[in-house]
Amino acid sequence: MPAEPARVEQVIRKSLESFGAEPEQITREVTLEALDIDSLDLAELSQIVDEHFGVELTGADVAAVKTVGDAIDLVLERS
Repeated sequence: MPAEPARVEQVIRKSLESFGAEPEQITREVTLEALDIDSLDLAELSQIVDEHFGVELTGADVAAVKTVGDAIDLVLERS
């Protein structure tokens, strides 16, 4: 069953907040770099996505993600 878009967005937002991003800064358009999300955070986000949605993201997948919207869309595409 495909993941609910609102649920995917909620999980990703909460994860980014736990990595130190300010909630009001998290929009679909903002880059992960602007949120100061580093490669270790992205590796952890990959694990969270796998746990919640059963979607495995490769290093190449994660490297291609530039914005919050990219991350949400990738999970939805793979679920």
